[in-house]
Amino acid sequence: MSEICKNWTQWLKQNRFAGQTPEMIEQTTKWLEAVRDVILVYAEIQPYDVVIDIGTGTGLLAFKALEMQECKGRVIFSDKFKDCLDDCKRILDESGVISGYEMLLSPCEHIALPESTVHKALMRSVLVHIVNKQPAINEIYRILKPSGKFCAFEPIIRSNTRYWQILDPMHIDKYEDFKRVENEIMDNPLDSLCNFDQDTLRTNLEIAGFSIPEVKVQEVKSNYIVQDGMVAQWFNNPPSPGQPTTKERYLKYFDEATVNKFIADVQNYLTGREISLKTNAVFINATK
Repeated sequence: MSEICKNWTQWLKQNRFAGQTPEMIEQTTKWLEAVRDVILVYAEIQPYDVVIDIGTGTGLLAFKALEMQECKGRVIFSDKFKDCLDDCKRILDESGVISGYEMLLSPCEHIALPESTVHKALMRSVLVHIVNKQPAINEIYRILKPSGKFCAFEPIIRSNTRYWQILDPMHIDKYEDFKRVENEIMDNPLDSLCNFDQDTLRTNLEIAGFSIPEVKVQEVKSNYIVQDGMVAQWFNNPPSPGQPTTKERYLKYFDEATVNKFIADVQNYLTGREISLKTNAVFINATK
């Protein structure tokens, strides 16, 4: 488990930006801060609220909530990976923060808190890593006080621009075969990254007991020039520890020589070109 924790922490801090130029990293960082700020506006955190950041990771939401409360309330950094919590604790210690928070080692499907404990539950890009999302959402409802709020952000991966949409069939060997397989991969009901959208999340929230949950869809667009080595990163870096890489996903359908040829074709065609990508994401604002 310790090695998995270290891998997860390393991925959060390093691999999520793999293949991006400094300008892209800066753009992504500003976007993450904007996402954080929207979640916290929805949450309407009060000075003495008990707030939990579920799947805190690098602490993006929890640190800001702690700052907003001026350490007067109780912010719970919650994660199932101890190394993530240790990293957040180190930052707090180095900053001289000694009160107003606690660390909770706990998976979001089984949060180690009594019923009706917290005023605000925050989350960013956590459900996307859970195959069966209903138990996690049920747990969030359970730990919230009456009138407590669940405010979150989740990317809708199945809405991503797909490779075949930015490629030219004339330059890609077996284009139609890879198009078919990519569509199949993105529709896999057992893949946590792709097995949900805004409608299924709304249903999950309603089943848990949230009344008239707001699930707001936002389209996210980006344009950039594909740099040397970027395509290799797309195919060889896992979306998270324990998840297969894009290359490994294709290897379930094709032999390695065919997949390597496809990656080379994609790299040769896209490198140096400007591409336009889009995806959808959702902001959740739900009250118990």
